Amino acid sequence: MGKPKKYSSDPNETAHRHVTASTDEQLPSKAQISRLMASLGRKGGKIGGKRRLETMSAEARQEIARKAAQARWKQEEE
Repeated sequence: MGKPKKYSSDPNETAHRHVTASTDEQLPSKAQISRLMASLGRKGGKIGGKRRLETMSAEARQEIARKAAQARWKQEEE
């Protein structure tokens, strides 16, 4: 049969080895994780902007619009 494998005595490595062996679960790839995070970001962004406008006062909205207009004009002058 051959020599038995020597495993680390570290309990964390032992636990990880046992969980990995018992679940046989494949970890998602970086591309899969990226797609998931992008979809979650889009979902939150769609909700967040609407909710932000509902809770913001008219003065606050005007101030944001004023700053945005100033930034646009500043970029054109340069």
